[in-house]
Amino acid sequence: MAFRGSLAEPGGRLAAWIDALFVDHAVFRLLWSNFGTVIPGKLYRVNHPTPGRLARLTRRLGLKTLINVRGHRQCGADALSRDAAQRLGLIHIDMAFESRGAPHRDRILRFAEIYRTLQTPALLHCKSGADRAGLASGLAILFEGGTAAQAMTQLSWRFGHFSRSNTGILDAFFRLYAETAEGRIPFLEWVATEYDEVALRASFRSHGLSNFLNDYVLARE
Repeated sequence: MAFRGSLAEPGGRLAAWIDALFVDHAVFRLLWSNFGTVIPGKLYRVNHPTPGRLARLTRRLGLKTLINVRGHRQCGADALSRDAAQRLGLIHIDMAFESRGAPHRDRILRFAEIYRTLQTPALLHCKSGADRAGLASGLAILFEGGTAAQAMTQLSWRFGHFSRSNTGILDAFFRLYAETAEGRIPFLEWVATEYDEVALRASFRSHGLSNFLNDYVLARE
């Protein structure tokens, strides 16, 4: 049964669950949440939540907003979490980031604007809660006045992040700020005026074995 993008179609909810569980690998997320606190009382992170987990976290944390850093996708997991957010009265925000490319300046600045007016507590998620969720969490720490070192703790083995694979370019982004601008210029000013994503992409090198593990064994996005 193929999911056609709508829960309202006959069999749509069942198709969405089948797609989520077996195509988007949500079967592994039924027990594994990859949950973490980013800013206590304000921002939390998780892998793509099932409707049940989202309901439990909303009750436990008093959530007001769900941020999807995967971006809008035509898949069952996306449809189910959007529907659950609506039923729970959560604001749903799409803020797509990449996991294997140099972070885009315009997306960072857009996320900063979203964060500035965010209704909290908020929960952000990607697919596995490892890479894009780590980037967004690190950015939030810097928006709050934290350090690049503190931001980089959101990209760790604890969340399943592999810094030697292509996703390590996210670590390189925070290191670049730490090495060239931290203490000299505020983070968002650096992003807006000095950050060169093309140069970062050209300078980064990953490790083939880590890429194989991340991309083919774990089937990360």
